[in-house]
Amino acid sequence: MVRSLVFFVVQAPLAVLATLILSSAACVVGLLSPAGARALSHFWGRLLLWLFRVAVTSEGLAQLPRGAAVYAANHSSSLDILVLLARLPVDVRIIHKKSLSLVPLIGWTIALGGHIPIDRSNPFRARRSLDAAAERIRAGESVLVFPEGTRSRDGAVGHFKRGSFSLAIEAGAPVVPVSLVGVKALVPRGLLSMRPGTVRLRVHPATPVAGMSADSAQALAEQVRQVVAAGCREGEV
Repeated sequence: MVRSLVFFVVQAPLAVLATLILSSAACVVGLLSPAGARALSHFWGRLLLWLFRVAVTSEGLAQLPRGAAVYAANHSSSLDILVLLARLPVDVRIIHKKSLSLVPLIGWTIALGGHIPIDRSNPFRARRSLDAAAERIRAGESVLVFPEGTRSRDGAVGHFKRGSFSLAIEAGAPVVPVSLVGVKALVPRGLLSMRPGTVRLRVHPATPVAGMSADSAQALAEQVRQVVAAGCREGEV
């Protein structure tokens, strides 16, 4: 009862205020520097985790690849993106639905931060979006994807869709599996059920794609899913 009262009376209003201020600032900065807008987003992630009293322990950061890569993480809550923005020490571009760019402030921040929109309104435009994303990865930009496509309701790692892995193969970029462990326990019913605690960010060795063809995308997706799921199970022990 006390925890819920603190969240609704103190933490949630402060989080909303911080989001309004920082997203507004990022929109202004992003007009001149997309990298500056992304830096503000990383600070926003760290600030909200501090407000929500969520600590993050990181593992495997020493084995991050030097060049561009596709980072593939499991997805069970809105808290996931805060953890990754705050604690993954890579300047990643998030692949997102194009329609999200139209959302006031947060969507504009995403657009001005140079993140990568995918137009899924029809197959032709979606293909063009993926081709453009592959070009950006080949140019040296790393991307972050949630291959499940939607949040897991029970925290279990679900099926990984092949699209993100087709993108990695086309761009010739390794895939880095990322396990987010313990997030669902802190937000069992969404952000309104937030509780303090600790989550783990586990980065696994990169999976190379050299020699793979487009036909290998689904097998690659399952290979990475197994690594992510195993990391989640081991982290909860």
